[in-house]
Parts: sequence; C-alpha cells; structure tokens
Amino acid sequence: MADAKREPDHQDFAHVRDWVFDLDNTLYPHHIDLFSQIDVNMTAYVAALLQMEREEARQLQKRYYHEHGTTLAGLMLHHGVDPHDFLEKAHQIDYALLQPDLDLAAAIAALPGRKFIFTNGTVSHAQAAAAALGILELFDDIFDIVAGHFQPKPLEATYAAFLARHGINPLQAAMFEDLPRNLIVPKALGMVTTLIVPAQFQEVNLEEWERLESFAGQGHVDYVTSDLGGFLGRLTA
Repeated sequence: MADAKREPDHQDFAHVRDWVFDLDNTLYPHHIDLFSQIDVNMTAYVAALLQMEREEARQLQKRYYHEHGTTLAGLMLHHGVDPHDFLEKAHQIDYALLQPDLDLAAAIAALPGRKFIFTNGTVSHAQAAAAALGILELFDDIFDIVAGHFQPKPLEATYAAFLARHGINPLQAAMFEDLPRNLIVPKALGMVTTLIVPAQFQEVNLEEWERLESFAGQGHVDYVTSDLGGFLGRLTA
C-alpha cells in the first residue's frame, strides 16, 4: 500500500456525509485483542459440535473463515448450525479490557453527518464494546451479521444491503476497517477507505492473508493509520 496516505487530507473527506466503521480492531486498537476471546469460543464450539480435538477444530475453523468470510458461514453451509446459537456462544466474553476513549469519542462526535457500525459480529457485541468505549450513543445504527442475512463482509451483497437499508450514497461515504479485503468493495463503490493497522512493534495475531502486504498494489486503500482517534481528530481539527 505504498500509495496509501498516512495523514488525512481534508479535501478527500469534504464530501463525506456518512461515516462507516468496522468494530473489532477498528474502533478499539489491535493490541487489546478482544477478538481472541471470541476466537477461543468459536474453536470450542466447533470442537463440541464435530467431536474434534481442539487443534483439529481450530484448523477447520480457520479454513472456514478463510474460505467463507466467517467461521459461521462455513458452519452453516457444511453443518447446518443454528446461527443464533453460534453467535450467542461465540460472544460470551469479558469487555473489561475496554476503557472509555475520550479522544475517539470527541473525534467521532465532530464528524459531520451520520455514523454507523458495520460489523460481522452481532448488535449486542457491538453495543457492549461501543458502550465500554463511551461511544455507543454517537452512532445512528449498527448493521450486523444478522441484518446481512448471515452473509459477511466482504461479500458484495452485504454491502449493498447495508447501503440500501440506510439510503447511503457510497460516493458520499467513508469506511474504516482493519481487514484489507473488506475495503475492496467499498473502494470500488466510490467510498473513501481507511485501513486501521497495528501500532509499530505491537505483537498481534494476523493470518498471512489478512496482512497488508498480501494486498500490495491493489489500490483499494486510500489511507492507513494505527491511531483512529488521532486520525479523525486531525481530520476534524
């Protein structure tokens, strides 16, 4: 992503009326690693469902994630699981690691227009995390995996459903996301795209195909930042 900018150019965002944020590893930093708790729960679910050893279950879980966008999508397709049961068990986690982020809250509040959370998780998970960060009341709505009919980002139909639900013109929207592949469709639709990456020297668990380097040269990331609150703060200053 050699062409991606690090500092926000006000002119690039002057037309934006709708601000779209992923949740996990986007609205809170990668190093908090809240998703690792969900990851453990998903592995346990697969192991219990298919009577597998933990390591075998984890390998299958990751394969489904890679091939279908979420572990759930693979489990529904190949094993007919109840998605509501899976999501409830997967999101039984401790949110105590999250603390109010006053700078992020001020920056989001200062953005002109509507703000949305667009997540492959659930509304309840997004509400709990955003409330812990002190930013829940700043968002107009949360679009989750259930609203997307259990079809995850990066599927085009899911973005279309999100945009249609809220009457969003992608040519007047910006999206913030931690997975490069989830910005391919938004960029193609005309949204300004910003990738959230781990801060320098932070140890985080990323699959090889999730890493920024795997998407070099594709041109679908306009901006890259490791500090969402700071980035938005400089944009609205």
